[in-house]
Amino acid sequence: MSASQHPTQLQGVSLESIAQEFGTPVYVYDGEKIVNQIKSLQSVFASVPLKIKYATKALSNINILKLVKRAGEGVDAVSIEEVMICMQAGFTASEIMYTPSGVNFREVKKAVELGVMINLDSIPLLEEFGTAYGNTKPACIRINPHIMAGGNAKISVGHIQSKFGISIQQLPEILEVVEKFNLKIKGLHIHTGSDILDAEVFLKGGNVLFEAAMNFPDLTFLDFGGGFKVAYKSGDPATDIVEVGTKVSAAFNEFCEQYGRKLELWLEPGKFLVSESGYLIVESNVVKRTPQITFVGVDSGLNHLIRPMMYEAFHDVYNLSNPEGDLMPYNVVGYICETDTLAKDRMLATVSQGDLLVFKNAGAYGFSMSSNYNSRLRPAEVLVWKGKAQLIRKQEVFEDLIKNQVILDI
Repeated sequence: MSASQHPTQLQGVSLESIAQEFGTPVYVYDGEKIVNQIKSLQSVFASVPLKIKYATKALSNINILKLVKRAGEGVDAVSIEEVMICMQAGFTASEIMYTPSGVNFREVKKAVELGVMINLDSIPLLEEFGTAYGNTKPACIRINPHIMAGGNAKISVGHIQSKFGISIQQLPEILEVVEKFNLKIKGLHIHTGSDILDAEVFLKGGNVLFEAAMNFPDLTFLDFGGGFKVAYKSGDPATDIVEVGTKVSAAFNEFCEQYGRKLELWLEPGKFLVSESGYLIVESNVVKRTPQITFVGVDSGLNHLIRPMMYEAFHDVYNLSNPEGDLMPYNVVGYICETDTLAKDRMLATVSQGDLLVFKNAGAYGFSMSSNYNSRLRPAEVLVWKGKAQLIRKQEVFEDLIKNQVILDI
């Protein structure tokens, strides 16, 4: 990718000025990009009653959630804390889907008290929910469709050995429990994984939902989950959302005719909405040449961006300070006390100590998976919105590291 294709500014605000004002490392998000991604989904699914439930786990800053709310859509939360963050952002209980996995029933009870839609993903949880509430509270059931799809195995969640959802082969048991407690089932849900390219995967999952749905007469929605793939490097394939929207909408409308009435179609995009909006700006601490490799050590690491180590994910990186320099091969590495290679064998414009490097596609599962490993501080977050860069999370200070420690007199 040429230097001219690497952004030096967002909405007229230079990335260099953001780094100067807020320091590095810093996460920067383009709010306009997030809103446009939402609009693109709304457009391709215009022929169905669509409800987007943004996957909060991808990036849970309250200000990002407020952008989703502003666009008229809802959220999916996987913990009671995410539910509460979404409410802080202004979402009403009716706009929140709560999809836990293996949690204590106390957490489910708290979600019921808050009034959100509960997504039940095991037979024991169905039983417990039925015992506690009978048919007094609405619920959704998460089905495991036994479809192997997506990228890295860690984010493929709809196959037969996955911990998520209730096996479609256990549908008779599901129906037994539903009948036993007269459960008020309002939705069925599947999510096969992340990085799904093919519309046929969504259709295959849809067919599992459609067939199962005929056993539930009082549904109001079917939830197809998320998993749209974004391009992480030049030439990378991405989900053709026009094809997905066209084919899935047609199949859904045909099913609704068979079902006898219109249902809502829910989607839970996370990465698709926020990944490309995000940039992680870091500073080069050292350029270290060895007989075989030239390393660029930066003021960040796996404590801020774990995806390259966790998922072998590729994040494009470029030299913001010297965009037209001669290209040289580098390994960009972090300052953590174990191997934390953020980018391997990359051709970058010549890097000098003090240069600013930018990691692209850092909006999804970047800050949200960050940590204080090595007792390092987590970075600031900045939102560019309406042509202005605004701080939406302060960089941590040392006191943040020890504020919850109870220091004994030893």
